[in-house]
Amino acid sequence: MASVIGGQLVTTIANTVKDAPPYMLAGYFLLSLFVLTQIFYLLIYTVAPTPRDILRSETTYKHIEANGSIGTSKPLPYWKNAYEQRKRTAREKGDLSDSSVRIEDAEVSMSLVVPAFNEENRLGIMLKEAVGYLQKEYGKDKSRITANGSMRHRPKGAQEQNGHISQANGSAGKVPTGWEVLIVSDGSTDKTIDTALEFARSLGSESAGSIRVISLVENRGKGGAVTHGMRHVRGEYAVFADADGASKFEDLGKLLRELKKVQDDDGRGVAVGSRAHLVGSEEVVKRSFLRNLLMHSFHLLLWILTPKATAAIRDTQCGFKLFSRPALPYIIPHMHSESWIFDVEMLMLAEAASIPVAEVPIGWHEVQGSKLNVLWDSLGMAWGLFVLRAAWAMGVYSRT
Repeated sequence: MASVIGGQLVTTIANTVKDAPPYMLAGYFLLSLFVLTQIFYLLIYTVAPTPRDILRSETTYKHIEANGSIGTSKPLPYWKNAYEQRKRTAREKGDLSDSSVRIEDAEVSMSLVVPAFNEENRLGIMLKEAVGYLQKEYGKDKSRITANGSMRHRPKGAQEQNGHISQANGSAGKVPTGWEVLIVSDGSTDKTIDTALEFARSLGSESAGSIRVISLVENRGKGGAVTHGMRHVRGEYAVFADADGASKFEDLGKLLRELKKVQDDDGRGVAVGSRAHLVGSEEVVKRSFLRNLLMHSFHLLLWILTPKATAAIRDTQCGFKLFSRPALPYIIPHMHSESWIFDVEMLMLAEAASIPVAEVPIGWHEVQGSKLNVLWDSLGMAWGLFVLRAAWAMGVYSRT
């Protein structure tokens, strides 16, 4: 009985379509397309990730005092507040161009953000390598020309006089020196925070205060931890690096040199560490067939789903990326993804803002203890990439 009714329905529809004038068919088609588009929009709107609100305690940091004790929690600086105020002031004066609004001056040369979730066993090793390099290259006694031969960024319209940068508006600001490390404990349940503070204490009174430890009450994901740290950096440049120490940290010098080669007249630029040159190496070849298959499949999805410049980057997922300070307002406030796919969103935002990106080969090695589930996290990244691209393409996400 059901098959007979179904057959009659199909016949009726076919006859209606056959007899309908072309303009009516076109109307039906457009209406159907509109309805399907709205349904798809609602679906993406429903599943697109929305970062949770930031808790008050997450806007403070712990540090080690000169006497070796843990200091009282202090509020983190947030460059976006001053940036947004400057933008509002400019628009009140009739200037609708964001290019005329600048982020507040840096206080140190280099900021390092380290996302850490239950990393008590690996964090200390990574910090020893990273801080050793930062002390050597960005110590407060360094001149404007660093040991790696690169000159610090001079803002557009600025001139140097007696070792100071004179801004176009006549104000002067000393070229920043020094470094800082922001360790973002992403809801860790082990001794990650204690490990970070103990490492800071081991540096002694001169450098201990350069380590800031931020505690997120609930786990946000690696992307959420990185984004949170980047909101509070004080550096002329800001880099994030994984807590496992897989990336060769001294290659930060390479990233900085290549970033300065491509940055635009406003000082905006991004440099991404890349392991693409290692694809044929023994370490990669020895990986399981499934892991290599998923890696190549993800690269294919990136090529299909992402904009041209982002798709051209051979390694979007390396946890070693450097940003110039003027680039941050165009990327960090607009981040939504807090999962493994956040790197791609950063690069897409940079591309949308016409920020130059350099891909730089770096040293890298496998480190035991990865929290990545190869199969499930790969599937999650593929789904996250699809949702991310659709959300930006359909206007679920926007820069306003």
